[in-house]
Amino acid sequence: MSAVPTLRPVTISFSDIKDRNVDLSMKIEEGFGPNGLGIISVSEVPGYSSLRQNLLRLSPRLARLPEETKAKLEDPASRYNFGWSHGKEKFESGKPDMLKGSFYANPILDIPTTEASLVKRYPSYCGSNIWPKDALPELEHAFKALGKLIFDVGLMVAYHCDQYVRKGIGKGENGELEQTLARSRCHKGRLLYYFPADNSKFTESNGSMSSWCGWHTDHGSLTGLTCAIFMEDGFEVSCPDNATGLYVRTRTEQIVKVVYGEEEIAYQIGETTEILSRGYLCATPHCVRAPQGESTLGVERSTFALFMQPDWDEKLNFPEEVHIHKELIASNSALTFGEYSELLLDKYYHTRT
Repeated sequence: MSAVPTLRPVTISFSDIKDRNVDLSMKIEEGFGPNGLGIISVSEVPGYSSLRQNLLRLSPRLARLPEETKAKLEDPASRYNFGWSHGKEKFESGKPDMLKGSFYANPILDIPTTEASLVKRYPSYCGSNIWPKDALPELEHAFKALGKLIFDVGLMVAYHCDQYVRKGIGKGENGELEQTLARSRCHKGRLLYYFPADNSKFTESNGSMSSWCGWHTDHGSLTGLTCAIFMEDGFEVSCPDNATGLYVRTRTEQIVKVVYGEEEIAYQIGETTEILSRGYLCATPHCVRAPQGESTLGVERSTFALFMQPDWDEKLNFPEEVHIHKELIASNSALTFGEYSELLLDKYYHTRT
């Protein structure tokens, strides 16, 4: 691990990111451009700290609900992309990931659409939220409050991304990122709970760099991330292992550990944005390493991600040269985001029957 450098992402203050008259093109290029980490953090966001704490502290309580209660929060029809999910994703080895549980919901819209044909066609996005209103009633408000804040700041980030891309290729054929995300009904929040590590759970991953979350690239437009909290016996503790955390593979194939502050919101570029920006904004593969050693046993981790994505019926016009998922996307093709994402979900979940 000593050979892996630790880097901080480009950081932009909230006062700058909300100012539409400030030219942040250089910082956007440094963070999101071809030579960037694919991640930028935003600091000093009003109200963020308390909303983060409120939600992430509910994660262990959710995971400890009775199994029969969590089963009622599952939604197999959406490939477990609404409500509770545990053991449904796969490791890089193809084995089920039992190390973490997730709770998915759209923090902006409880019911994105009432059109039954759309719910059947795109259940991962068009389904309705499933809240534990009796078992954990606080979850809904905390989830929506943090998700909405990260969404609002994400739109500010998207505006400055548009300004940077416009300098390179002009206004895109698919419209601008900010407006695409503002009109979308597809956004999805994911509250993640990493179960306390024990020696048996390290057998499968062998303590590898991707032992808590396998290498992947987000397929949406922009992902907002909180800094994780660690807890032991109900109390918040510091990270028990300095090697734990987020790792990114750069465009030069270098692997680096990326750290950002507890009070900062990190934003990562997704594959859709890279493709539609013609590579001016670049997504990078990333993974999460679990803590190791006896001092880490019994420590749990909670975090939250907001996947900001185009609407399911947003038409995506792909360029002549496609570098990502070439086996799925033909040059100069046109797919809706719903069609595109359903193809990709087949890689990570079971194929629908």
